[in-house]
Formats: sequence, C-alpha cells, structure tokens
Amino acid sequence: MPAGYGPRAFFVLFGGATVRVVAFVDGFNLYHAIKNLGQPHLKWLDLWGLCSEYCPPPALSLRGVYYFSAFATWRRGAYHRHRQYVKALEATGVVPVMGSFKEKDRECFGCGDKWTAHEEKQTDVNIALHLVTKATDDEFDRAILVSADSDLVPAIEMMRVRAPRKSIRIVIPVGGYPCAELARAAGGTRACVPMGRVLIERHLLPASVNDPHGQCVAVRPSRYDPPPTA
Repeated sequence: MPAGYGPRAFFVLFGGATVRVVAFVDGFNLYHAIKNLGQPHLKWLDLWGLCSEYCPPPALSLRGVYYFSAFATWRRGAYHRHRQYVKALEATGVVPVMGSFKEKDRECFGCGDKWTAHEEKQTDVNIALHLVTKATDDEFDRAILVSADSDLVPAIEMMRVRAPRKSIRIVIPVGGYPCAELARAAGGTRACVPMGRVLIERHLLPASVNDPHGQCVAVRPSRYDPPPTA
C-alpha cells in the first residue's frame, strides 16, 4: 500500500477493486515461534482472525486461510490437543492440510545408542503446491505466507514466474527475524512484515468453539487456559 494512503483511500485511488487475499500458514513454524514465548495459552490462536489483520477492508478481502501441519500421533497428549485445535480452526473456516511424520532410525556414533526419531514430511511441499496452484488458478490477487522458512523460496519464485500479476507478503512469526532470501523472493524487504505479540493476544479462540450450526466441535485443552487475571 503506498505511503500516506489508508485502506479506504487506497481502495478509491485504484478504482474500488477489492484485492482478494488467501493466507498460507506454516503451522510448525508458527507453533515453535509461539512456544518460545513461554505462554501456552497463546497456542489457542484464531488464525482467521489473525490473518484478517493483514487484510484491512475495503481495499483487501480475506478469501481463505490454509493451515499446514501434521499430527504427532505417537505423543498422546500433544496429539489430542492438536486434534482439538484443528477442529476449532475448521469451524472458523480455516482449511487444514495435514502432512505426516516418518520414522527414522538414529544412532550415536560416540556411544553406539540407537533410537527411533520422527521427521516431519510433506508440509513444505504442500505449501508450495497450494501456493502455485491457487495463483495459477486465479484464486487470489495477493498471498500471505506466515513462515520464516527459507525452504519456501523456490515456491515463491515459481509463483511469481507463473503468475506475475500476483503479489505475496511474508508474515514473520512472532519473535523471528526477516529472512533475506524470503524478502528477495517476495519482491523486497517491504514485502516482509513482523508479527506482533499483541495481534496474537487479540485473536485467541474461545474456550468452546462451535460450528456454523451452533454445535460444539472443539474444547480448549486445559493446558491452553489463559493465566488468571489479577
């Protein structure tokens, strides 16, 4: 948006055409950024509400939010909390795109101990496929990518080649730093926006989340309850 113009002035200046926006959220990248804050209740985040902060009307209109992640099925507590969260997101209109974890044998070359680790798969590929496909299918005018992962640079570059009239904004998860590679791919440093903690605190899901028919579909895990107020 040009300096000096608010959303409404921008809307009028450019002929009243609303910019269609679709957001793509790197779930693990965002999760670990919030985890580093040491405030578990902030994980119960309303992604649609958060992404709408970057789409002020009438100039911009948020048309879709896609959440990319995977279930850690071998961690019972985390799996249950994550499932509740995904159900809550779906009720708000967010579309989850779930990858998977792959077991991988590990060995300590010093002591000889062996164990099985889990490696997340498919998330980057899923983001790349959705970003490029939805751009070429003309489903948005501007993409918002919530991630600081430089592995997504090729996807951004491909999107800009295949759909040069589309723009992209990178939202760096809270506490992170702009990635020079991401900024270059997106068109410059002005294409990167830091996520403020205040926006997360402003957009938390309620304790019980209902679907459009009024049915409760998800309940906030007790671990994500907000701290008591003084």
